[in-house]
Amino acid sequence: METVRVAVYSPDPLTVAGLSGALSGETGVEVMEGLPPTGVDVRVVATYHLTPEVLALLRRTAVTRVPVVLVVNELTEPQLLAAVECRVVAVLSRQSVTAERLVHSVRTASVGGGVLPPPLLGELLKHLERLQREVLGPQGLNAARLDPREIDVLRLMAEGMDTAEIAGELAYSERTVKNVISGLTQRLELRNRSHAVAYAMRNGMI
Repeated sequence: METVRVAVYSPDPLTVAGLSGALSGETGVEVMEGLPPTGVDVRVVATYHLTPEVLALLRRTAVTRVPVVLVVNELTEPQLLAAVECRVVAVLSRQSVTAERLVHSVRTASVGGGVLPPPLLGELLKHLERLQREVLGPQGLNAARLDPREIDVLRLMAEGMDTAEIAGELAYSERTVKNVISGLTQRLELRNRSHAVAYAMRNGMI
């Protein structure tokens, strides 16, 4: 089991001590305090309320692309959406957080997953549905930021077709197919064609 490096931050020193203690007792978890800019796999941020100051802090740290586990009293829908934009992938209630839940959330975040309480998950899904219906759909886009042409190319890539075969199937030039693939991999920060296909499958696009 690989070691997960976790940074714990809270304006309240007692909260930092409590969360750090809960994580330190877990095998394979290395804990540090504060918000170091590098060298961590997951950040745990605990606060009573998602104030503008805490949100600004999350925005500053989001550039490092390190996932965040947020421990907070409560979140409104706008606050949840703002938190998700700041790389928050798991939310735990201060009132019900336990060492087991905290460790589970940290490990899930470290492998690219997320943990949201059912009410918050429902709010997020309703927002995404509205976004797709009112904003993205009329523009021919979707929540994964792929247009129909990109989805067609990815679907055929997933079926094992090469560039020439995809071009023939879609009546495109090979240059067009290459440009489509290059454009979406750069825009979505994907490493290669296999990563692009995996991304599309994981997001339910193909």
